[in-house]
Amino acid sequence: MLIRRLQIQALRRLDQVELALQPGFNLLLGDNGSGKTSVLEAVHLIGHARSFRGRVRDGLVRQGQPALSVFVEWERADGGCHRAGLRHSGQDWQARLDGRDVQQLGELCQALAVVTFEPGSHALVEGGGEMRRRYLDWSVFHVEHEFLPVWRRYARALKQRNILLRYRHGLEQLDAWEQELAQAGTAITQMRSACLAELKSQLDHLVPRLLPAAGGIDIELYPGWRQQTQSLEDALLLARERDLALGHTSVGPHRADLRIRLCDLPGREGLSRGQTKQLALALLLAQAAHLARVRGDWPILQLDDLGSELDRAHQQRVLDLLQTYDAQVLVTGTELPAGWCGSLPAAAVFHVEQGQIAGPVAPD
Repeated sequence: MLIRRLQIQALRRLDQVELALQPGFNLLLGDNGSGKTSVLEAVHLIGHARSFRGRVRDGLVRQGQPALSVFVEWERADGGCHRAGLRHSGQDWQARLDGRDVQQLGELCQALAVVTFEPGSHALVEGGGEMRRRYLDWSVFHVEHEFLPVWRRYARALKQRNILLRYRHGLEQLDAWEQELAQAGTAITQMRSACLAELKSQLDHLVPRLLPAAGGIDIELYPGWRQQTQSLEDALLLARERDLALGHTSVGPHRADLRIRLCDLPGREGLSRGQTKQLALALLLAQAAHLARVRGDWPILQLDDLGSELDRAHQQRVLDLLQTYDAQVLVTGTELPAGWCGSLPAAAVFHVEQGQIAGPVAPD
């Protein structure tokens, strides 16, 4: 994927800007608070229907403005050209994709794939299971067309079962909803397991390059119940009394997690902050490489404030690796990344100052 034109209005410090992004590396340089991260937020918003720094209503719309808007024009590897626009007030939204109105924001997310490494990405390793479920499901969503309708089936059945458990009315319906929950949940788990096997093969190549001290990685799916000894339908039945006491469903794919083990390093709770960031980046780049292999098209790669997230040696490793990818890369920083000059290909450089963007120009 290759973004050719990006227009942003009323997003944080950015009043009205337009960028003509280039193939390969695009550097956005500026002081802290200048607005460079907001450019990445705009792209991420189209690809994920949310900012990586929170919900739209939590300060994303420029103060004094009714709504933000983002317009993106991009090309696919097959030569197709696409356009998407999103207007969001924090409460209501309108969107268009290739000239037609969008009914579900998932349509934008499916059309433009974006992978972002940012200061909060360490939560992918040391945070709760929700982050890792979202990570895995993003990959499944982009390679399995049946995933979204099956997930909606599961979510509807889960909601209905939880209502029955909470209010204890119509308990005779539990069998029917548990059967629906089990059928959809089993299909979700099968898709997750197949996708994780592909991600693991990518991680086997990436971890030695980005985190050589790890000595290898093992990653497995905990599906949300004891799948080795019982079906999901049996697990739901066995958990029914406990769930009635709790008032919600305690087993199933909505409780899934990824269990990560590094061969020569302690568990994820014992990693240093630098090692945690390197592992998170490896997970994200594995996700991007997997999508490129399956779809023949690299997602947009974004790295926010690379210089503060990784030391100079690891910045160099990352940049060397990214050179081998046929991907468009957006990198923000207060200065050129370490090791840039003389060892990496030409890049488009944009200077960001007080919400205004100038460029592209050749790097110094």
